[in-house]
Amino acid sequence: MSHTPAEPVEDIEIKLLLEALYLRYHFDFRHYAKASIKRRLRQARDQLGFATFSAMQEKLLHSEAMVGTLLDYLTVQVSEMFRDPGYFKAMRERVLPHLRTYPSLKIWIAGCSHGEEVYSFAIMLLEEGLLDRTMIYATDINPGALEIARSGVYPLDRIAAFTRNHQQAGGKTSLADHYTTAYGRAVFDKKLRAQVVFSDHSLVTDEVFTECQLVSCRNVMIYFDRPLQDRAVGLFRDSLTRRGFLGLGSKETLRFSEHAGAFTDFVREEKIYQRSEA
Repeated sequence: MSHTPAEPVEDIEIKLLLEALYLRYHFDFRHYAKASIKRRLRQARDQLGFATFSAMQEKLLHSEAMVGTLLDYLTVQVSEMFRDPGYFKAMRERVLPHLRTYPSLKIWIAGCSHGEEVYSFAIMLLEEGLLDRTMIYATDINPGALEIARSGVYPLDRIAAFTRNHQQAGGKTSLADHYTTAYGRAVFDKKLRAQVVFSDHSLVTDEVFTECQLVSCRNVMIYFDRPLQDRAVGLFRDSLTRRGFLGLGSKETLRFSEHAGAFTDFVREEKIYQRSEA
């Protein structure tokens, strides 16, 4: 009689850990790409000093403080302001001329992490005279990341890269016009976030919450499995007005999505799509 090979103990432990995270705290990572989630959990296990994932699970179930720590390993993306300058240049030169025709604008930045992309959009919109009539919704599932985003404070040693990206993205001001420095940190102008609503929202479990003309969700869906990617793109489709725009990360595509037919390529090389009329 043949037997199905036993699943590796580590894989079983990871499944149980993710199930515990969902059942106890309602954070759902069960449909994230397996290779990515395993790599991040191994890093957390090793750096936090646990011998096994089972030991991590026990701590997670009995210590709420463990949740925030684990979320930082599972969700925080390394980013920069004006990351991939070509993307922002295309937004400025190709997308904003269309958005300018609306009397008011809503932009959704999904998976905003520490807020670098939020402030990038705010500065670009300010330079183009559009910030005052724009509402930016910046969402993430990690409360700690949202707090950092809301503060608009970044280490000063990151500013050189931010400044270089801003210039390459077609910036019309000096980035230094938009922040002050103190104690080794750059504090971005509070007027940039006057038009921003920071909010807890999960692409895994939550629904559409607003209608908008632009959604930017970059380097988030690469961590999802295919059904979860389809769910997220479905949310974006339902959020966008007709002829609205969707921007994805450089390694992401709509090509294999079940919702691909709802979009057309707008700036193909920068992964910017436009929602169809239908």
